Amino acid sequence: MLSKKQAKTFFLGGTFVTFIIFIGLTIYSFSKGNDQSNYSDLTESAVRGKELWEANNCMGCHTILGEGAYYAPELTKVIDRLNAKYNGQGEEVIKSILMSEVPWQPNGRKMVAYKMSEAEATDMVAFFKWIGNIDLNGFGEVVGVDRKISPLAK
Repeated sequence: MLSKKQAKTFFLGGTFVTFIIFIGLTIYSFSKGNDQSNYSDLTESAVRGKELWEANNCMGCHTILGEGAYYAPELTKVIDRLNAKYNGQGEEVIKSILMSEVPWQPNGRKMVAYKMSEAEATDMVAFFKWIGNIDLNGFGEVVGVDRKISPLAK
């Protein structure tokens, strides 16, 4: 059994060591070599795509980076998934859906017809491409596609 003084010393020492470890890991995770944000590849088009994403409340139905609603598909790696499904035509599929005059109804669910312009659809695709190139340690990868040998690898 510890005395009060020993317990206090043990508690304060453990708190200090844990705090130092926390600060060290924080500094390590923010170092340049560990940046997984893909921030350097952010373009004006991708920024406009993000603004369209927010203005149209896409997160009300879709998830991206694991955040959002679960009614419609996760869109983090949507271009990779559609490229695998439609022989490299994923960007064109997304543009056609966003520019459609009629609601798109996959699997019994109905997506709003946004009737976006070509420029707006291109900006959304740029946003999805940027998001898709963030290093997520395997989250959202296309199942069965080896990124080292796949033609989809970027």
